[in-house]
This record gives sequence, C-alpha cells and structure tokens, in this order.
Amino acid sequence: MGWKTLDDMDLNGKRVLVRVDINVPVVDGVVTDSTRIRRIAPTVRDILSAGGRPILLAHFGRPGGERRENLSLNKLVPTLERAFETRVLFAADCVGTAAELAAESLQPGEVLLLENTRFHAAETKNDPELAAGMARLGDVFCNDAFSAAHRAHSSTEAIARLLPSCAGRLMQAELEALESALGAPKRPVTAVVGGAKVSTKLELLSNLIEKVDYLVIGGGMANTFLVAQGHHVGKSLAERIMKDTAAEILAKADSTGCKVILPTDIVVAEKFESHAPHLVLPADQCPENGLILDAGPDSVDVITGIFAQSQTVIWNGPLGAFELEPFDAATNAAALKAAALTRAGKLISVAGGGDTVAALNASGAAEDFTYISTAGGAFLEWMEGKTLPGVAALNGSRD
Repeated sequence: MGWKTLDDMDLNGKRVLVRVDINVPVVDGVVTDSTRIRRIAPTVRDILSAGGRPILLAHFGRPGGERRENLSLNKLVPTLERAFETRVLFAADCVGTAAELAAESLQPGEVLLLENTRFHAAETKNDPELAAGMARLGDVFCNDAFSAAHRAHSSTEAIARLLPSCAGRLMQAELEALESALGAPKRPVTAVVGGAKVSTKLELLSNLIEKVDYLVIGGGMANTFLVAQGHHVGKSLAERIMKDTAAEILAKADSTGCKVILPTDIVVAEKFESHAPHLVLPADQCPENGLILDAGPDSVDVITGIFAQSQTVIWNGPLGAFELEPFDAATNAAALKAAALTRAGKLISVAGGGDTVAALNASGAAEDFTYISTAGGAFLEWMEGKTLPGVAALNGSRD
C-alpha cells in the first residue's frame, strides 16, 4: 500500500482540498438520493475533528467545459450542510481570485464547496495549469472519489502531484476492500460476472481467469458461451460473432486452472416481460422461439455450493433479467447465500457496478456484503487489472 490515509497527515490548521463524488440525482433543484453525499461525511468530519478546513472539489454532470447554471453545485449546499452538520460556504469557481479569497477566509468548523470543476474544459484534459490553480487553494490534497479515480483529470491526478496527498475514508475503504478481494485474497476466490455482452468484458474475463479459482458467468453473456459450446439459444440475447472468443476464454481458463461455471439449466420464456409464462429446461434444450431470461435452480445450487467452499467472492453483474419477476430468482438466491455466508463470518464478499448494486439492494442482500462499491467504471477497470490514475497519483504524490 503506497498511498497514505488521513491518519498519516498533519491536518491541524491546514486547508484540505478534498476531491469528492457528489454527482447525485437532482429533480427541480432538490437532491432525490443523497447516498454519495452521506458516504463522504466521515472524511469531512474527520478533517474537521483534526483541525483541518475541508474544501470540496467535485464535478456535476457533463457541462463540456461550459458554465451551465443547471449544473452548478450551489444547489447541493443545503444537503451537504445536513450531512456534515455544519456550515457550508460556496465559491462560484474552483480556481481564481474569488476561490482563493474564500479558501483563505474559511474558518475552523466550516466547509467550502467549490464550483463544478468541469465548467473548465481543461479539467478533463488533466491540465497542469488548472491543477496548479486548484492547488493554490489548499495545503493538503485528499482524494475521496474512487468513482472518478479511473480518469486522469486535473482534480484527480495532476493535483495529487503538487500537494502532500492521501486517500479519504471512502477511498481508503474502497481500496482496502479491493485489495482483500483480488490483491491478496483469501482462497478459494470466486468471481461472478454477468451482464449483456462478452465484448464489453473481454479484458475483465481475461484478467479474472488468471486470478480466481472459480468464474461464474451469468446474464446475457452466458448465452454467448453456451453458443460457443455448440448449444442453441433460440432468440436469446447472445453475441454469436463472439463465440470463437468465448471458446478461447474457456480454453485459457482450462490452462490457468480456473473453473468456469455456466448455467446447466435455464429459465426460458417467449416474451421479455414480467411474469411471462416460462419453463425450466436443460441448458442445451432452448427452443427456437425461446428467450433465456435466468439461470435455473440446478445452476443456483451449483453456484451457492461454490460460494460455501469459497473464502472470497467478487461480484459484477446479475445472473439473469433481474429487473423482471420472476427472472430475478437466480440472482436473488445466489446473493442471499453470499450474504448469509458473509454474515456468518465465512466469506469476504465485494460487489460493484450499477446493475449489481441495484440487484443486491432489490434482493435484500446488500447490507450483509463485506463491501459494495458505488463506483461503476473505476470498479470495472480495477477488476480488469488496470492502473487507476487517481490511485497511482496518490502513490507518487509529493511528501
């Protein structure tokens, strides 16, 4: 672990620039889900407790380098004040004279929110001059936005090279969870990968079969692997042109000793809709007009049995069409088993990705998982084995 935490920094009397992810949903000027804001509250409170003065850097939406009032961060101030239980001031820019004056005049116990970093086109170009302008506002840089760590932007990467830098509490928890899941995991390790397309997760699958003991493949992408095995999948979602690639992945898994788990039975309907009439069939018996919408009960038994033998599970993607009842059954049953094993202290379970989080929340399993990442792209790139610029910059930051 080359990066530092808040505990490694002297924050007393220091202005602490904190990169956060508060890209929350807003309807008619009102925040409708404050989860991301609540998750950064421990970092802000710890900085305040240590005598530091937090100054928040954040983006909101995709303004494309233009100042757009509907994407201003000022509307978040009331929600931030409730979450932090203290006064939050707002500066109408993230660099420049007004921002510098606001930062200099910030009093102990107060928090300063800077305007949307992406109002500057240079932000997404990792511009060193913009980063230098931000760095002038603080004495220490704290990155608490793992969800933006896969992007080399001025407020995530370049700035970390200009100031003494550390990870915030949310970033720290995320990195520690990921290290426990793939970096130095307790074995056996099982990865669950679902979703629609093999083509979007080729790098992920290639990386995982070198690192895990079992790879459970579900969702639409499992159909592509069934095609690679010579099975008909009817009208099911499948990337038939990727069947050779899928076959290569299976062959590579054999050579690395990773056991790939595909559905042995399937839930088939003729229509993609809730409560459509359906049948449970062997995986090699999908009718011509059939849609495979979930893994069957025998497949679930196999998956949950593997979970019981495992010490670590990492999960990205549902096993079926979890948005439609009853085709959420396999995902729910497997998730609840992983949750029960985790609750009993027998399993480390880490999950991430938008559909995954939604599926685990819907099943009621989420609260018992060891860690659930709210990061989408960053979580996926980490699973792919890629270096995340925002994390790498913390490792090489100025002491």
